[in-house]
Parts: sequence; C-alpha cells; structure tokens
Amino acid sequence: MAEGAPPAAERTPPATEPAAGKSASAAGKSAPVTGKSAPARKSAKAAASPKSPEPAASPKPPNPAKPPKPESPTALVRRARRINRELAEVYPYAHPELDFENPFQLIVATVLSAQTTDLRVNQTTPALFAKYPTPEDLAAAVPEEVEEILRPCGFFRAKTKSVIGLSKALVENHNGEVPGRLEDLVKLPGVGRKTAFVVLGNAFGRPGITVDTHFQRLVRRWKWTEETDPDKIEAAVGALFPKSEWTMLSHHVIFHGRRICHARKPACGACPIAPLCPAYGEGETDPEKARKLLKYEKGGFPGQRLKPPQSYLDAGGIPAPPLGAAG
Repeated sequence: MAEGAPPAAERTPPATEPAAGKSASAAGKSAPVTGKSAPARKSAKAAASPKSPEPAASPKPPNPAKPPKPESPTALVRRARRINRELAEVYPYAHPELDFENPFQLIVATVLSAQTTDLRVNQTTPALFAKYPTPEDLAAAVPEEVEEILRPCGFFRAKTKSVIGLSKALVENHNGEVPGRLEDLVKLPGVGRKTAFVVLGNAFGRPGITVDTHFQRLVRRWKWTEETDPDKIEAAVGALFPKSEWTMLSHHVIFHGRRICHARKPACGACPIAPLCPAYGEGETDPEKARKLLKYEKGGFPGQRLKPPQSYLDAGGIPAPPLGAAG
C-alpha cells in the first residue's frame, strides 16, 4: 500500500455496470455505486487487517545422543577372543597362502610377496625352485637369469638382489639352513619381523603374529588397537591372546580380510562377525549385494595356492591356475 493512500475499505471504484433492471441506454448514464455490500466490506476489512498468525510452538530440543561407553580392557579381551573363535569356525582350513615345501622355499616366497599377491608369487616360484632348489644354488645364480624368472612378481631387480643375498647369508652364516630364531632371521637380507614370524609360525611351529596390510586394517576396524606402527600393533594384539594362538589368529584375520572384510568395500551384509564389529556399515549391508563381493572360495573362485592343503580342498576351495593358464 502506498504511503498516504486511503484504506481499501474507504475507496470507491468507478461504476462500470448499469443499474439493475434497466438497460444502459434507458438509464442514460450508469448509476454510480455508492458503497460495497456487507460481504465485500468484510472481505476488504479482512484484507486490510490480516490476522496475525498464532505463534508456533517451540520445538523440544532433541535429546543429545549418548556417547558409547568406553570398552573396558576385560570386555575388549572377551570380544577379541570371541571374534577369533568365530573366525576359526568360518575358516577351519586357514593356512599360509604361499606354496612351499621347506623353510627355504617359504622364506624366499615371503620375501618375494612384498608389493604383489601371493597368487603371483605361487605362479612364479615353481620355475625358480626348479632351477635353484637350494640356498647354495640360488647364491651362485646369475642375477640376470633370476631377474627373468622373477619379472612377473614386479620389482624383480630388487627382489633378485634380496633372494640372492639372502641365500648367500644362509650359506655363509647358517650352513645353508634357515635359522629358527627371530634374532637370526631379521638379520638376513630382505627379512623383517613380518617375514620372520611367517617362517617361525609355519615352518617351525613357533608362535608369531603376522602384521600384514590385511591384519593392520582389520584390527583397527575392530578397535583392538588404534596403533599404526606394525611393531606396536603386534604388541597390542599379542596382549589380547595367549601366545599359543598367535599363528592361527594371524591366518584367521588375514583370510577374513582377503575374502570378506575388503579394504575398499567390505561385505558387511555377509560377514559372520557383524554383531561384534564396531565398523559394521562401512561396506555393503544388503545380504544379496554383499554376497556378490565375496572372494576366493567364499565367492566360488580359485584361491591363491597352486597346491593348497587338503583341508582347503575338502572345504570347497579351488586351486589357483599356473602362470599363463587361461582364466
């Protein structure tokens, strides 16, 4: 409304219609309208003085979400051990996924597995061990010939240097035998604690925790530890379990990480330990969609070993194809 204009109820619009019962020509001129009907006045008054809206009721402030109760050390131990028991039932056939027949083959294969898959190592080592079956043979090898065999593993020059250096150290310092002590193993070229524990646990039956990328990812998802350094992870997780369980614990966790609890898209909807997992929901929760994400024997696909244990085959596991095989 313009400032100074009369209210709508007081303004009289120009008459444009003839008086009732007369034609425009008989009336001569239009009869002026001197006012508005009651309904029109009421409507105009309502328009001029709109009713103030009723104040909206103030919404109740939402109840703040209660922070989760911190898990006590005792509760963490119980949950961690229950997860391991559940995984032992899911993967009773869990095993090291590198093909080997003796400690020498296992330590070489483990060194070669850095930054590649166990499958690719297993497809490469048959030719390597056929030509160089002992530490003495590999120590005396021509590097260029070893490089050509190891080319499919990636970083083949550095890995050639490592396995030849490792073999020379075994010959010169350990009479061509792989030592069974941690302090001796970690002094060998290319051998760190992870490799040493793989060898100790699977070639000598001495307990050890293998902190590979799968193990690190899962124990943090499960809130077993917040550590990121492998040595600190090893110590933190080792404190939750009896030492006698360390080797199989490593296999259970790594098997689960490769088959179900993937790095980019975990199959939460197909996970047997979902009720125990604080990270449930990070991945696909729909059961049907989650089942399509399963890998290796859980998804009906070949595993990583060309020569897996019989228990794996009995559980429905499929051997991996050799290098260059179709599929």
